[in-house]
Amino acid sequence: MNLLSVLQFDLRRAPFCPDSAADRTRACLDMARWADQNGLSVIGFSEHHNTEDGFLSAPLMMAMAVAASTRNIAISVSALQLPLHDPLRVAEDVVALDDISRGRFTLTVGLGYRQLEYQTFAVDWSTRGRVFDDKLSVLLRALDGEVLELDSCRFQLQPALQKPVRSVVFVGGNSRAAAARAARFGLFFAPPVDDPALAAIYKDECTARGFNEGYVISPREPCLTLIAEDPEEAWEKVGPYLLYDAQAYARWRHPTRRAYAESSATTLEDLREEGKYAILSPAEAAEKITRKGSINLSPLCGGVPIDAAWESLHLYVERVVPLLAS
Repeated sequence: MNLLSVLQFDLRRAPFCPDSAADRTRACLDMARWADQNGLSVIGFSEHHNTEDGFLSAPLMMAMAVAASTRNIAISVSALQLPLHDPLRVAEDVVALDDISRGRFTLTVGLGYRQLEYQTFAVDWSTRGRVFDDKLSVLLRALDGEVLELDSCRFQLQPALQKPVRSVVFVGGNSRAAAARAARFGLFFAPPVDDPALAAIYKDECTARGFNEGYVISPREPCLTLIAEDPEEAWEKVGPYLLYDAQAYARWRHPTRRAYAESSATTLEDLREEGKYAILSPAEAAEKITRKGSINLSPLCGGVPIDAAWESLHLYVERVVPLLAS
């Protein structure tokens, strides 16, 4: 079975989380090494800034730490809000990550949807689409090794990326503009939702531009998943952390944002029924993976205590994987 097993982190902590932020960061890296040793497919990091709950703000640094301490697992940052960054600095980091990881790193760049983050970094919100295009152009040209004539100097990345840029940098987003942008820049498209209409827009744009290698990276309808021997008991113990996570995302809701993480739940009962967050028994997890071909494990979601997070991961490898094999 071609199973896609994703380990996702953002380090958000509910106010009632018993662990320190530093302990959770170290636990995240320990879990990444464990996942590498146990054959999981991908470890992913997200990005947000100026938050009240410690959401991950330095995903490239976390990716580098994982790249240096693992051998096999793919490493993804999805999505980096490129308008908030210096594209030359990002280009340098991408090359370093590609070298250290020996080709296991990929970067999805996105526009973002929180105006506060743009204000934090003094980036114009009203022209964010143009800013994104300008910075993405610089990033790609730099990674290709092109000589850039900047306002104050001449720049050439040394060494440049030693592979096709489209194998490393993808464009994220859930809008027609995002799909068109990916095609325009000759990059793969990585939307946060499985939307056939959006994929069709991307493919039509690729055809119009003669980009025959266009490809949509489907998220496969993920839901944030924990494994527990007794899901009912687990919902009582760690469900409040999942509800906190769902409601924290809901407070950031933007009219144009569509993603599987979007939840309208206000109670634990609502959250369970909605299905975007799941606590499954080993047998339930194996059945769901067999049907979908993937699982999105989020052991520290919303501040889930470290001990409970480890229990979920161990159950996945010790109980779920053998069921899949049989």
